[in-house]
Amino acid sequence: MHGCFKAQPGKGDELAEILLAAADGLRADESCLLYVVSREGEDAIWVTEVWTDREAHDASLQAPGVPEMIARARPLIARMDGRAEFSVLGGKGV
Repeated sequence: MHGCFKAQPGKGDELAEILLAAADGLRADESCLLYVVSREGEDAIWVTEVWTDREAHDASLQAPGVPEMIARARPLIARMDGRAEFSVLGGKGV
């Protein structure tokens, strides 16, 4: 999966911090093969994920602490955006 979260103006750093914390939490999850957080400009945060299968990804969304992390991130997201060039910031697999 590869998607871009467009943060609310001025909230890109905060959203990136949450997504990087999510990446860190996935380091021990063997079903997550790649979780890379990248940045484009001030407020566009890209996430590239590779999982062993869809079920593993879906299950990860219910892991301890993840629903709370999603709830913290949601108000920071203005919209989902399209594809663009990006610079890798970090994450699992990098």
